This record gives sequence, C-alpha cells and structure tokens, in this order.
Amino acid sequence: MMVTFTEANEQQRWYAVDDGVMGGESFSGFRVEAGSGCFCGEVSLENGGGFASVRREPNGFEASLANATGIALTVRGDGRTYQLRLKSTSLGDASAYRVTFTPAQGHWETLTFPWSAFEAVRRGTLLSNAPAITPSEIHQLGFLIADRTAGPFCLQVSEISAGN
Repeated sequence: MMVTFTEANEQQRWYAVDDGVMGGESFSGFRVEAGSGCFCGEVSLENGGGFASVRREPNGFEASLANATGIALTVRGDGRTYQLRLKSTSLGDASAYRVTFTPAQGHWETLTFPWSAFEAVRRGTLLSNAPAITPSEIHQLGFLIADRTAGPFCLQVSEISAGN
C-alpha cells in the first residue's frame, strides 16, 4: 500500500497548483476527513483558466513502484473527468505522465492503470517522442481536472497503491 488517508499529517503533504499561475481563477485544495482524501474546488474558465490540481511527493513509497505493474486508485467521483499525473526524472519539469479517468458517482470503485496506459504530456500537449514511463523514476504524483467545464468538483480518494 502506498497512500492511505489515516495519518494525521497526510493532508499537509498535498499542495495545490491551479490556473492562477497563468492568470486563471480556478481554485482547489486537498483535505483529509473520515479516512479519505478529497480533491475539491471550483474550475473557472475566466481569464484563460480552466484547470486545478494537487500534488504530493512520494515520501518513501517510490521504492514500491519499481516492481509494480501500474497504480491502483480507490475513488468516488462526481461525474467529472480527472487525471492522475506522475512526474518523472526522465521528463522535463513542465511535463508529466497522465492517465484520464471518470470515476463512478455515489460509490467507491478501484481503478487500476498499467504503466502502458500513461501518456507523456507537457502543458496538455501530447509528447510523441517521450520515453516510456520508468516507475523507479517517479518523484511526484497528483490529480488534475481540466475538463473544460466551469463549476465545483470533488474527487474522493481512499487509497493509492502499487498495482500488481
């Protein structure tokens, strides 16, 4: 198991990076309550915006990724589409590997993503010549919403684990 939401300091490990970095007005945050994490906020399309994200450093679980076949998420959604994003030392700072998912509304489900499902992107543009993801080089994980829909969102996460 990599990340659960039962430790008191888990909330402090997450931080938001929203479209305000480029003039947008979206906002988000990450809170831990009742044993799950909540990536919540509001997407605004004003001022050229349209995305919100949170990130977390692996803090010790990156070793468990080296032998994994992918990543599994136990999530509950709100009908919107999200991205799981992984930063890797094999890509530049503005780039990440992503997989897109639309979790079920109203009930928990576990989604498993093999490494082959991740695609390299830089600011939303696919990188066709990027190397395949190397699990041992992952140094950050996060969630992003950029579904071109204004309004509130909330993704609940109860577990992030190495897929096998």
